[in-house]
Amino acid sequence: MNLSDETVKKIKGLIVFAVIVVIIGVNWQLCLAALLSVASVFTPFILGGCLAFVANIPMRFIESKLGSVKRQGARRALGIVITFLLTVVILMAVLLLIIPQIAVSIRSLQRSIPGFLNSLSLELTRLIDTYPEILSSFESINIDWNSLVQTVSSWISRSMGSVIPGTVTAIAGIASVLTNGVIAFIFAIYILIGKEKLSGQAKSAFRAFLPEHSYRMVLSIARLISEKFSAFVTGQCLEACILGMMFIITLSVAGMPYATLIGVLVAVTALIPVFGAFIGCVVGAFLMLMQSPMLALAFIIIFLVIQQIEGNLIYPHVVGGKVDLPAIWVLVAVTSGGAFFGVVGMIVFIPIFSVLYALLRSYVHIKNGTPREEEIAFVESDFSAAVKDVSARLRLEEEEVSSDSREAFNKTKATDTVKSSADEENINNAEASDRELASKKDIKGSVKGNS
Repeated sequence: MNLSDETVKKIKGLIVFAVIVVIIGVNWQLCLAALLSVASVFTPFILGGCLAFVANIPMRFIESKLGSVKRQGARRALGIVITFLLTVVILMAVLLLIIPQIAVSIRSLQRSIPGFLNSLSLELTRLIDTYPEILSSFESINIDWNSLVQTVSSWISRSMGSVIPGTVTAIAGIASVLTNGVIAFIFAIYILIGKEKLSGQAKSAFRAFLPEHSYRMVLSIARLISEKFSAFVTGQCLEACILGMMFIITLSVAGMPYATLIGVLVAVTALIPVFGAFIGCVVGAFLMLMQSPMLALAFIIIFLVIQQIEGNLIYPHVVGGKVDLPAIWVLVAVTSGGAFFGVVGMIVFIPIFSVLYALLRSYVHIKNGTPREEEIAFVESDFSAAVKDVSARLRLEEEEVSSDSREAFNKTKATDTVKSSADEENINNAEASDRELASKKDIKGSVKGNS
């Protein structure tokens, strides 16, 4: 069997791919450790890329409003400066709102904790007077106080011995975080300044190493990823602001304490999808509990009501419509992202799942030949065209194979027909020769008889 060069190349590629998969599967722990080690080296650059991506969302809007600035470089510089200044102003405003509220909350807790402990002591005294067997059960417990004191003393000694190394480690960790933050910030500035040039270089590289249909597909998928992540970040921030304002207004109208602190805390934690707002609920309920158990119960009821309004009315329109991901897959994305990468995974996995869901749905519909505009409207036409281009190319290859097969069959059939014609002609010629020879013999016999 003769194989073409293209088929041999594909077979070699499959063999190499299978060998790589087997090696990675056998040594997956070593490969994972190596990948994490490489990722730790590139951590500041990854953070810088993420920071540049997030900052590019408001920067594009700001640049669109700076149309009066003719020079592109000046418009870009102004856009970057205004974006980061707005970020700093927002962070300072949040801190100015939170820090005084935290100070007030601490002073309030200092005043309320003694009363809370006193009421707790009175409640325990009443409980012991009502059920004296509780006290007798505790009196039956024998505690070796000398051993307990020695254990605590040895633990304190060991802890004091590790204070200096722990302090050095903490200082080194803080220095590393600050260094990575500075490098990430500088890297993000470089990306934002030359994003068009970087985009052009990436497109040139993809065009050089990929076929045309693969190049178009990569570009459309990259565009889809950018749109989904931008829509998710914008929608999530807007939804967090709306939720925080709802809590501030509602708690203020209800006359509850810590309204601003809880509202800002809920807005910040609401950036974590699905589960984030419940962190604010726990903190708010604890603060209310220091005032009164009934106040804490009222806060929990208010939280559940606002959460239902936000989950059923606000979130589907502000965020859900932008990422176009069913609620069940949002829950799967948040749960799996949190299991693998913690809080960062919870935030990032929703747009990732949205992109995968969009691509898979579009591909299935196109392969089935039933694409509907309202179902794949969120998919770029380039991706659809690329998928159709791949399908058309596969069909063309099948048609070429079928055409080659039909041509070979026709050639074989024609050859067989020529051979059959030649054989038939040879048979006819042989029969004619036999008849001619027989006729000659008959003529000779007749001449001999006449003689």
